[in-house]
Amino acid sequence: MSSKPPSKKPHSPNFSSGPCAKHPGYKLSHLDTKVLGRSHRSKLGKSRLKLAIDMQREILGIPANYHLGIVAGSDTGAVEMALWSLLGPLPVDVLAWEAFGKDWITDITKQLKLKDVRVMEAAYGKLPDLSQVDTDRDVVFTWNGTTSGVKVPNGEWIKSSRKGLTICDATSAVYAMDLPWEKLDVVTYSWQKVLGGEGGHGVLILSPRAVARLESYTPSWPMPKTFRMTKGGKLAADIFEGATINTPSMLAVEDAIDALSWAKIIGGKAEMVKRSNLNLKTLENWVAKTPWIDFLAETKEIRSNTSVCLKFVDKAVSGLSDEAQQDFIKKFTALLEKEEVAYDIAAYRDAPPGIRIWCGATVEHHDIELLLPWLEWAFAQTVQNLAKAA
Repeated sequence: MSSKPPSKKPHSPNFSSGPCAKHPGYKLSHLDTKVLGRSHRSKLGKSRLKLAIDMQREILGIPANYHLGIVAGSDTGAVEMALWSLLGPLPVDVLAWEAFGKDWITDITKQLKLKDVRVMEAAYGKLPDLSQVDTDRDVVFTWNGTTSGVKVPNGEWIKSSRKGLTICDATSAVYAMDLPWEKLDVVTYSWQKVLGGEGGHGVLILSPRAVARLESYTPSWPMPKTFRMTKGGKLAADIFEGATINTPSMLAVEDAIDALSWAKIIGGKAEMVKRSNLNLKTLENWVAKTPWIDFLAETKEIRSNTSVCLKFVDKAVSGLSDEAQQDFIKKFTALLEKEEVAYDIAAYRDAPPGIRIWCGATVEHHDIELLLPWLEWAFAQTVQNLAKAA
């Protein structure tokens, strides 16, 4: 590996796993700003919120009898709404193989204090045994582990005739993976990952089965205002027509509409999935010929095509203590940031030491290709500096 840095840099160095890169060609000046300064409850404000809802429904191919709403608090807010509003009537299976799944375990067992809960955990890089999940119980899981780079390979383990609800945190899977809507009763995500949108807003999708639960069950615990989805025992349907529970950022809404317009222009979800898969394939080809790095996900079938997590397997790094590895990664990523070729690619703070490269559709394939020589250069430089310091 050469000590001389590569001559070409990625056009966009933004490989963060959230907030993620803006779509190619993005400019603030392209946003329609006539709604700014207006009430979100005005006819214009509601129409823009409804447009954002309708565009997401169309691009994702969401069934007509499912409800889609824009809610507060990003993906976390959407998941919390579902957990606090729907859980309680049935026993629960909750799955975790990364940081956010573990957060949902805490909510269910420590905050809601549900008693009949089966926790199914796996280490980073692995999945729990999905054959042991009982979908006659309520099931809570992430489709794609953003902090582990591990995804659910399919929905075959979910029974069509299930008695329970499936509550799926899909924030880094939608628009990049095909989700079996008929197997999912609640789906949540945020614009800031899948669309390269702005933070603070979540999307909540409810199946008819989830709506039936809402209308037939009242939780025993107090319900915060931002979580309330029923009025007089019936679904507050206006939430899913553009009447948000609290005040949204209309600038963030316009930003999302711009990203959705881009998605439609390039060919919709199918093209977005294709772009993500191509980005992953480029990394797979590189990893296959690069001896010092490997995927955190143990098998290809569970490997994410959005939040791609990598670990250093060269003994010069893997033989270090966790603290020393973290220091190595800090220096490695600092070199890349200094050269303005890759920002924010260190692994999530609670994940094993490594790096994480966002490969969602808003990232250009050519930028992934241009990044790889820089990773090789930065690794060689950091190993060389480590040896000098020894």
